[in-house]
Amino acid sequence: MRYFISDLHFYHESLLTKMDKRGFASCDEMHEYIIHKWNTKVRPNDEVVILGDVSMERGRATSDILARLNGRLYLIIGNHDNYLNDRRFDASRFEWMKPYAELHDNKRKIILSHYPVFCYNGQYRRDKEGKAKTYMLYGHVHNTQDEILVNRFINETKRTLCQGLGDKIPLPVPCQMINCFCMFSDYMPLSLDEWIVVDKRRRDGLSALN
Repeated sequence: MRYFISDLHFYHESLLTKMDKRGFASCDEMHEYIIHKWNTKVRPNDEVVILGDVSMERGRATSDILARLNGRLYLIIGNHDNYLNDRRFDASRFEWMKPYAELHDNKRKIILSHYPVFCYNGQYRRDKEGKAKTYMLYGHVHNTQDEILVNRFINETKRTLCQGLGDKIPLPVPCQMINCFCMFSDYMPLSLDEWIVVDKRRRDGLSALN
């Protein structure tokens, strides 16, 4: 099985009370909670793509945390992954480390970036039933004002009609951008299908408030 998650921010103490307001009493408490949720879901041979910002600590401490997580890990590099420059970090824990990647999952293309990509490769592609064939998974913006702006872009794009090759009439752009922020899944890595459900529920809730 393949899972995705973003912005774990191990050892980022200020996020406990500021910005994210994660509510843990300490980083140690947060770490134990995340590790428990992770290992409850992920089996040793499962794949987990982390969409950046794993840890704010240096190499050895970050390696110790990652060693406790189940699964084969892959990293989309984020702006807070500075431990990668520390020689004491065990880089072999990641199967690969890239700033950007494109994968396939059950006949769907997945665009992977730490940062939201508004005009991503395959954004206009639909299958014969009119469903999106490409999904853009991102992180970085957490649950901040920037995520609200991203949501506005998505809503506006989905209201925009475009007639592509083979279309008999103009159809809405099938924009599918999903923020894999760890707090949206209660710190548990999710499959693409699971993220689709979580993301739709969350965005429907936001639309209802406007």
